[in-house]
Amino acid sequence: MYGRRGTLHRTSGRQCPVSKLQCDALLSLAHAGLFAAKWSADIEREWTASRLEKYPGTEQANANKARAMCEAIPDCMVTGYEDFMRCLTLPDPDDRHVLAAAIVGHADAIVTNNVKDFPLEALTPHDIDLQTPDQFIVNQLTLHPPRAIKALREMRLRWNNPKHTPESLVVLFEQRGMPLTAVRLSESVGIL
Repeated sequence: MYGRRGTLHRTSGRQCPVSKLQCDALLSLAHAGLFAAKWSADIEREWTASRLEKYPGTEQANANKARAMCEAIPDCMVTGYEDFMRCLTLPDPDDRHVLAAAIVGHADAIVTNNVKDFPLEALTPHDIDLQTPDQFIVNQLTLHPPRAIKALREMRLRWNNPKHTPESLVVLFEQRGMPLTAVRLSESVGIL
């Protein structure tokens, strides 16, 4: 588990959706028990709406993915955060649900690419950190090297379309905007 509490996993936002690779890597690390991934129904609605906008006609696929995510991480859903939203101030008021869920879910960090809308002065009073998926995955690789590499190797081996070699997975992380993870994984390509 990351830190002493959990980590609010924001799988998507309106401006900066997390890629399938980022999402799968984060969920693989959580499923391996390296941290407690948390999200809310509002966050789930955001990513499904974002995905539906990008890929029309994917309602059933989105529902299946959301269900699979909850089955893989059974205690993921944060509830009861709605009343805290009106007490919070963020640059984008539509993001208050994320911070409220992080507070109620006892998260140590919010993992998102949308860093501009979560200033430190809004997070620090709640002892919540902000990390990009790239930073967070590298932190897991640093804190739990064998278990994190094993989780990412198992993720790679699950993929069939297309299959990836350890080297091609490193390249994919680089292409998907996670250069820190790519560099860190290139050091372990022999066991990835």
